[in-house]
Order: sequence, then structure tokens, then C-alpha cells
Amino acid sequence: MHAWTRRRLLTSAAMTAGLAVTAAAPATAAPATAAAGNRARRQDDDILTALRALPGLRVIEERPGAEPGYRFFVLGLRQPADHANPAAGTFEQRLTLLHTSLDRPTVLFSTGYEAALTARRAEPTVLLGGNQLQVEHRFFGTSRPAAPDYSLLTVRQAADDHHRVVRLFRGLYRGAWISTGSSKGGMTSVYHRRFHPDDVDGTVAYSAPDNVDDRDNSAYVRFLESVGTAECREALRTVQRQALLRRADLAGRYEAWAASANTAFRIVGSADKALEIAVLRAPFMFWQRHTAADVASVPGPDAGTDELYAWLDDITGLPLYADAALQHYVPYFYQLGTQLGYVGFPTDHLSGLLRYPNAVEPRTFVPRDIPMRFDRDAMPDIDRWVRRHGSRMLFVNGAQDPSVAEPFRAGPHDSRVLWAPDANHSTEIAGLSPADRAEAVGMLTRWARVPSGGQQASPA
Repeated sequence: MHAWTRRRLLTSAAMTAGLAVTAAAPATAAPATAAAGNRARRQDDDILTALRALPGLRVIEERPGAEPGYRFFVLGLRQPADHANPAAGTFEQRLTLLHTSLDRPTVLFSTGYEAALTARRAEPTVLLGGNQLQVEHRFFGTSRPAAPDYSLLTVRQAADDHHRVVRLFRGLYRGAWISTGSSKGGMTSVYHRRFHPDDVDGTVAYSAPDNVDDRDNSAYVRFLESVGTAECREALRTVQRQALLRRADLAGRYEAWAASANTAFRIVGSADKALEIAVLRAPFMFWQRHTAADVASVPGPDAGTDELYAWLDDITGLPLYADAALQHYVPYFYQLGTQLGYVGFPTDHLSGLLRYPNAVEPRTFVPRDIPMRFDRDAMPDIDRWVRRHGSRMLFVNGAQDPSVAEPFRAGPHDSRVLWAPDANHSTEIAGLSPADRAEAVGMLTRWARVPSGGQQASPA
């Protein structure tokens, strides 16, 4: 539905389709004393009591649906609205916990958006057979102050949120910690490491862009003008032109849908403008989830308007640009327009068909009563730290993913960038080449202090 996906969680079944592991291999570190071991076993037996004893934490519910050997909890943690000013008040941040054992590693999973309230394990959690603590990003989902001050929605404030989470839960989970996330969640994991580098023992960031200079989006344009086959690129250019040539009919249908759904386009401005935005973003969205093999699904120049509208809706998620859905993503576009930066799209082939200059700028998607000012120092600071000081960081990218046209570059301290050659935005360690997959699993298990003999990677 948007250029950087909301979240990416992998089930155990999906993982074993690409990577065979013995996820429940025992950890190497035994309790220092028999008494400590007895305490750990007692806490495992009654983790609910242990959670309720953590200051500032509320156990909202224990939910069914976890895999055997796991318990799944929905939690709320009282957080400062401004970590530099206690007088600014607090909000409750939504967390979820998949608990298996205090003796196992713990994976800190960052969504970058709202939390998924389903008991599903991320890939590193599966590989390590570990616990998983998911953190909902501030200002998303239910993790919002009563009167949100958007000036407090910064990468540093979110990093401080994650820091307090780790400090609190390390009292229970004393083994190795690995942070992870995909897309904006991967970015969030990197930003957390920038400001609190010693909170975790390693980071696996999937499909995470590094938009260092938001004034230069040429890398994204070049990518979209070269990815896939010439036939597929021309098919996408053709469908964009056809959509704009038939914009009156398509926008009319869009407006009628919005009325039937009891929503409107007050934030973006009009159904016509929202349609143009969707058309501009369509190739980017196509390559995020599809490949050149899917060119047959792209409507040709003789396709009916019904087919054209249905394809555009399927690829871009037309409801996103209407108020009912867009209001939930205002924090996302605010972050793009104040620190993270956004992408660029080719437009030369649409000459004479576009009506709204700068329509896809983040400001379009944020209500005008929310001030926005771009911080040009934020992303260069992150980029420099990763390249010069970042340690134990693994970036896993798909070579066919337009989101990482500007990728992070690994630093010199036990860090790597690995590419899955035929993968897009849904890339995973399981999709790497056998050699790269073995290297990635080796790095992860070494950071987590899991014996390498307990993990074995192999093709499906």
C-alpha cells in the first residue's frame, strides 16, 4: 500500500520452505549457579508474574495462537512523550511478547508502524529459537499521546523508546539480544543502534533504505528505468499513460467508491489528484512485490477501464489515499517529510498528462495544521555512523527492490550487506545464495552465542 511496507513477519512454515534449521538448539551459556538456574526455571513457569513485576509495564492480555513452546502476551509500557523533558507527559506504548525460555536469545522486533497482534515469528526468531519482543512505533496504532505533538516524532525519540524497552526487559532476558525489522522497521532498528549501539548484540535489517540526501532522488529514477526487461518497463509506462488519458472516468469511479465507503479526499485534495499520485507510484509498487514474469498481468493499451481500475487498485491500494485510511499513515508521511526523506519517480514519458506538481511530496499526505520542516542533518548522521562505527550489522536486500536503490553501506566492524539476486521487497536470509545464506546464519548465531553446530542452513 505504500513505498516502504508496513511490516514483515515470517511464519515458521515459510522459513522452513527456504532454510532448514534446528531452531530449538540449546544455548551455550548455563546459569552461573544452580540457584540462578532454579530462579530462571521458576520464572519460565510463571512468566506472567515476572512480567507484572516490571515497573511501568501492563499485561493487557495473554492470547492464544502461539506455536508449541511459546506464550504470547500483549503488553503496554508507560513511556515519556519527550525523553528529554519528563514534564511533557507520557503515553502507553504497545508491545507484544513471544516467550519461550529465559535461557534463549531475545529478538527485538521493530515494526516501524503499528504492532501486529498475531503470534508470528520473524526470521531471526525462527533461526535462533528465541523469544521475540515486538515494539510498536510511537504515534502509530495505539501508541499515541492523548494530544500528539508531532515535533516529538523523531528517530532519536523512537530510539530512546527502544532503549527503555531493552533496559527493562534485560532484567528478565539476560542472554544475547538481536534487533531486527523489515523496510521501515529495519530502518528503525538501525536508528536505534545509532543512538544506543550497545543495547543489542547484533542487528539484521531487511530491505532498509538509506536516503542520505533527500534532494537527490536520481538513484530511484535510474533503478526504475533499468529494472526488469525492456518489455515490462514499456508495459508499465503504457498503463500509466492510459490511466491518465482516461482519468475522468477513473477519477469518477474513485470518487464514487469514496462516497460509498463514507470517506473523502480532504487531506490529499481530490480524487483526481489521488489518482495521479497512484499512477505515478504504480511502477515502484509493482517492482516491490512483482517481477518481470508478472508482465502479463499489466493491462495493455486496449484493456477496458474496469480492468485498468482494478489493476491500479491492486498494485497501489487506492483506499490508502482517501482520508479514512490515510489518517492512520499521517505519522509515516510526517517522518518522510521531516527526517527520512522520500523517493523519486520517472515522469518524462507522462509529459503533458500531469496536473499536480510535487503531488507525491510527503507534505501532500499530512494535514496542513501539522507543521513540517525537513532536518537535512538526520540521515547523513545515521549514514556516517553506520559506515564508520556500526558493528555487528547485517543488511539483507533484494536486488530487484526499488526501495533499496540507495542502500546502507556496511561499516568495517563485523558487518555485511548481502543481496538476494532475484528478490524484491520481501527478501529474507532464506532467499540468499547458499554461500551468503551460510555466512548470514553464521553471523547471526555467533552474535547470539548459539553454537554453530546447532544451526544448519541448506536449500529447500
